[in-house]
Amino acid sequence: MPASPAIRVCPVTPDLREAVLALHVKPAQDDFVSPPEITLPDAERCPGSTPMAILQGEAVVGYYRIETSARTLTGNDSESDALGLRSFQIDATRQGQGLGTRALAALLDDLGHRRPEASRLVLTVDRSNTTAVALYLRAGFVDSGRLYHGGRAGPQLLLWRSLR
Repeated sequence: MPASPAIRVCPVTPDLREAVLALHVKPAQDDFVSPPEITLPDAERCPGSTPMAILQGEAVVGYYRIETSARTLTGNDSESDALGLRSFQIDATRQGQGLGTRALAALLDDLGHRRPEASRLVLTVDRSNTTAVALYLRAGFVDSGRLYHGGRAGPQLLLWRSLR
């Protein structure tokens, strides 16, 4: 059986934009992640946000945003040394193939090259989104023990991971 194409990440370019906008998650995940049609234009307007595409070979299979300041996720300055990860998603048609794990590895590798000065990556995840929580914990994220109460679907866990 041939190996599946490598997963890589890159900033969303005009050539990738339409494919990113076409991404969607499963209906049961709608409460946990906003669609790129909402988050991509917001990221493009925000000087502290970098919209990123997840590619398998040349196909766009996912999307996320990197925030210059984790404050945009947590609402406080206690995470001033950290970048923020938000809107991480794999397209519904590609879920269940291990792409989330591989995409997080590519994302972390990319940040090591693109943002070598960054010490930590912070994210919030709805605590009832057990699949995503398990994915992040497998990728080396740690539960801070604090909750973020601004989530649409309820309280969210605040997770962090060292980038060094």
